[in-house]
Amino acid sequence: MKKDELDSKYLHGMLDGKFLGKPEDILKKPIVEILGREVEIVDLSHPFGTGIPLWPYFEDIKVEKMHYHAKSRVLSQTLTHTMHASTHADSPIHVEEGYPYTDQMPLERYMGKGVIVSIPKGKWEVITPEDLENAEPAIEKGDIVIINSGWHRYWGDSVKYFCYSPGLYKEAGEWFVKKGVKGVGVDQQALDHPLGTRLTWYLGKGDERNMILPWLADEYKNETGHDVIEDFPYWEPCHRLLLTNGIVGWENVGGDIDKVTGKRCTIIGVPLRWAGGDGSIVRLMAILEKSKR
Repeated sequence: MKKDELDSKYLHGMLDGKFLGKPEDILKKPIVEILGREVEIVDLSHPFGTGIPLWPYFEDIKVEKMHYHAKSRVLSQTLTHTMHASTHADSPIHVEEGYPYTDQMPLERYMGKGVIVSIPKGKWEVITPEDLENAEPAIEKGDIVIINSGWHRYWGDSVKYFCYSPGLYKEAGEWFVKKGVKGVGVDQQALDHPLGTRLTWYLGKGDERNMILPWLADEYKNETGHDVIEDFPYWEPCHRLLLTNGIVGWENVGGDIDKVTGKRCTIIGVPLRWAGGDGSIVRLMAILEKSKR
């Protein structure tokens, strides 16, 4: 069979295939100019799809083909998933009643000048106000702050990434509010330290049923001699402090974050306009002028 006999106008909506472009050309990066300046785009997002790492009690992402090429000559898929998967932004309503939904949030809050800082941390370590004060470049009022703790390198279906993560807590949240930053992104499982989330947190005797991973609380006590509630008495305080003060928060930051750590840049991570939404998967990116590389 000749090569041209494998092609047919029926495959192309009755167009002659010679008028179609080449897939390999589409994959070439084009020049990007913003406000008359050539820029570089750096992806700060993890992949999204079936089988990606998920917070310990989430159901897997379901992807179903409604139309596929052999049947319909187009590909259309349906998705069933939480918006709190992969790299995403939480909305204020996620943690506090009476606060804005995703579609009510001004787009301007999801973009602006920013800085990506290195604050290396190990198992269960807390990112402190002192760490933030000493970060380089210095964090300024109005910044979007992306924290590279090194934990994005462990992103996977693992206890290490989700349960042993370092993280922010109440004091860091207070520092961000006082500083007047615009947004905060972390390369960890949540805006709060894992021991300040429902993984181990509970209100006290009788509320233990709300703890997702009792074994994790046991391990912490065995290692430190403290009950989790002694050292982490608040439930997701950093979430609440940031989001109720209009500071956008991104979780599971990753991608090529190491390429831009230590740099000032423009950050954009825009959500879907989801009516009544509690958060949204985003494509988070850093934008740098090429002349400043």
